[in-house]
Amino acid sequence: MSLQDRIINHFSDSIQAQQDTMGNLCELIEYASQRLVSSLLNDRKIFTCGNGRSSASAQLLSSALLNQYERDRPSLPVIALSSDAVTLTGIANDHHFDEIFAKQLRALGQSGDILVVYCDSHNAANLGKAIAVAHDKDISVLALTGHNGGMVSPLLHELDIEIRVPSSSRAHIQEIHILITHCLCDLIDQQLFG
Repeated sequence: MSLQDRIINHFSDSIQAQQDTMGNLCELIEYASQRLVSSLLNDRKIFTCGNGRSSASAQLLSSALLNQYERDRPSLPVIALSSDAVTLTGIANDHHFDEIFAKQLRALGQSGDILVVYCDSHNAANLGKAIAVAHDKDISVLALTGHNGGMVSPLLHELDIEIRVPSSSRAHIQEIHILITHCLCDLIDQQLFG
């Protein structure tokens, strides 16, 4: 296979994964945006977290809502639990890496907040601990996953939301998580600011 054929395959596979997601998950993405808006209208916060490249997606959501997505508007209360290197390494060093998000959520989270979890793989014990803390504090969970949902999916409660990208490719899951994040930001702006 030539290098150009590999490029064409990457684009074709990504387009197919996006079409599958669009066809299966539009209503769920809309519903997730409505739940996020409801939380914000009730003076609650959104927390985001993820590992590795999924951390970048979590920070993208936080930045777009805290600052702006495509237009200037008031800031929204969103906290990326994965963006403070001093806190993350301190918790990992003094306690355990599995606690890096949970410990922050215990201190900052309140009933009615929403935790948005990005997970593109199967192993994420620190996300599992954060989900457990969210449930203990009556914080809803919105999980963006892929493939079979990994270890995150079985931890979710009935009122939580899972947006599971129908792909087994981590790269395509990450690409679509970013696209879904852009959809959520646009829908939140539309509902709150017209």
